[in-house]
Parts: sequence; structure tokens; C-alpha cells
Amino acid sequence: MSDSGLKNIALLIDADNTSPKGIDPVLTVMAELGQVNIKRAYGNFAKNNLANWDKITHKYGIRPQQQFDLTAGKNATDMAMTIDAIDLLYQGKVDGFGIMSSDSDFTPLVQKLRELDRRVIGIGVRDSTSKLLPPACDEFLFYDRLEGVEASREASRKGGSKAETSAEDASQAEDPSLDELVISTLAGMQGSHEDVRASTLKRAILRIDPTFTESDHGFRGFTELLRHLADRRVVELVGAKRDPEVDLVTGDGPAQAAFDQLAAAVADASGGRTKGVAMSGLKTELRRRDEGFSERALGYSGFLQFCKAAAARDLVAMAWDDKRGDYVLSSPK
Repeated sequence: MSDSGLKNIALLIDADNTSPKGIDPVLTVMAELGQVNIKRAYGNFAKNNLANWDKITHKYGIRPQQQFDLTAGKNATDMAMTIDAIDLLYQGKVDGFGIMSSDSDFTPLVQKLRELDRRVIGIGVRDSTSKLLPPACDEFLFYDRLEGVEASREASRKGGSKAETSAEDASQAEDPSLDELVISTLAGMQGSHEDVRASTLKRAILRIDPTFTESDHGFRGFTELLRHLADRRVVELVGAKRDPEVDLVTGDGPAQAAFDQLAAAVADASGGRTKGVAMSGLKTELRRRDEGFSERALGYSGFLQFCKAAAARDLVAMAWDDKRGDYVLSSPK
């Protein structure tokens, strides 16, 4: 199923394990993914700790689903949410689900929904969400990190000192883990995509890390993040402002010099042979030519991703060889 333009999203909220404070920004983000036509909150709203949900459900058109605690040790809320989700699934009118909970008990439900070709966006609190739930989802949002949840954080960003602003800018300026994630994902995609759009790249990153969010790196949107990387010559952006094409940077620089070394090593090792050279021995050869060579220093998670990036630039040809059990590189024809 396509990741974009969901026509009917059902947002199911485990009120026992979430806070009503994050509803507004959560609905804003969900609206960007598609139409949220079904909004239900489940819990025992007779309890004092759920009293704040009363005004929230009326304000945002959320339908409260009262679940009394009739039996100690039995979670009626989880069961009701699961039954409703499966019911909505088999009605065939919902193509995406938002599961707002921090409870790992919903992991089997999420897995089943995805098995049956429904997109699932999980929503929870960073510090209290089970580690089992986010990887099961297509995407996972930590609503305590969404813009608008922590007003004090926004106020401090706007009214903070110049020193604080400079420190934030400095942290944005160099983030090796972010650079590596974007570059390695992009390099892996370019072998099978004619062009890679920003929206396609983000979906690929979310498949690698469903908890990824640009706000963790200080950006309001993914395109803003990419423009920041483009300013630093990490990637190149071409075309539409809202969904530009993303490409690896070509031209001068440490990465280009390393790519040229790889192309030369492949050409020298091939010696005119058409079968090419096994990738496993090339890293040693590059380090013989340049003792300081490190693909990680260039932003790549491994030598394979580095080689794929070189192949994406048409500097080498690359293919898997079953007999050798390795990738084989050769000079492009």
C-alpha cells in the first residue's frame, strides 16, 4: 500500500497509558499523513486520573469508549481497542491506523495490521514506551517531542540568549550520525531508483528506524533538514521546493577523492578482466594507497554503502556474484 495520501485513518487512543496534552500536535501530524475520520479513546474515564480527557474528547471530536475495570488484573481497554481495530480492518474502510499507546501489549496487533497491508503509525512517550512497540510500526512518533507539546521548549528557543542559539546551531551543523543515516540510505536507494524524492527518502529512513523524527535534530520538517545538509554539501537538492529530488554530492572533496581512489584500484586490479574484482579485498587496497581512509569518516556506515555510493555515481560497476559469495566491482563500460 502506498505510504502517502491515506484516505481514511483510524486513531485509537489508549487513554490509560497516554496523556491528553499531546492530542493537538498528534492530530496535526496525522492530518499530514491523511484524513483522520475515526478518533476513539479507550479507558475507564470514571477514574480521577483520566478526568482531563473529558474536555479533550469534546474539543477534538474524539469518541470516548468507556471501559470499566470489572475484573482485577484484566485490561479491558487493551481488549476493546484490539477488537475495534480488527473490526475496522475487516470492514475494509480504513487504510491506516494510529495506535496511541506506550504499551507493548499492542505489538501483536500492530504486526497483524501490517501483515494485512495497513500502514500503522505508533504514538507514545519516549521515556515510557516499550522498546518492543516502535520497531513493529511503520512509523513511531514520540508525542512529547512534537512541536507544540512543550511550550516552554519553544519559548526558550525563541527567547533564548545568543549563546544558546549559537550552541543549537553548532549542534545542527555537525551531526555525524544524521549524515551517515541520510547518506547510507540514499546510496542504497540509488541503485534501484532513477531518482529519489525527499518523501521517498524519508519513508526509507523510517523503515530503517521507525522512531526517526527531524525534530530530534532541531528541524521542523524533513525538507528543512535536507536543505541544511545541502548547505553543508552532504547532499544535493534539485527541483520542487516541497518534495525535491535528493542526490549524493559530486565534485571535489574528501569523498570524491576516495571514490577516485576506489575507481583506480578497481581498474588496476581488474587488469582488463571483465569478471571484475571482489569487494572484500578492496578496502585493504584503499588503505594501502591512503592510510587514513575510513568510510565512516566520510559518512558511510560500512564499506558496502561506500561502494554502492560510488556505483550510484557511475564510477564503478557493481553486482553480486553467487559463485564468489561477494559483490564484484569493475570499471564501468
